[in-house]
Amino acid sequence: MLRPVNRHHLHERTRVIYLHALPEDIYRRLRHDTTRPLLQTANPLERLRSLYAERDPLYRETAHFVIETGRPSVATLVNMVVMQLELGSVVPPGDKAHP
Repeated sequence: MLRPVNRHHLHERTRVIYLHALPEDIYRRLRHDTTRPLLQTANPLERLRSLYAERDPLYRETAHFVIETGRPSVATLVNMVVMQLELGSVVPPGDKAHP
């Protein structure tokens, strides 16, 4: 995502969905995760804020759809994604990812 050519290819060749979350929400979800190298720092929340400031504009530039994640359940997020794809005529209305 950091290279312009990659963003261009993604945007032109597929449909990109950006699941947007604020750094504070991501921190709350990942604060106990010790497997993410970028967060192995003295201040992981500040690192998330820095990454967000750098990457959010790039993700928005690439995305066809931006979905605010907040705190909904996975099922709710899936429904939100499907709804956006239906509204964007990417999938026909009524198609379900899971029968």
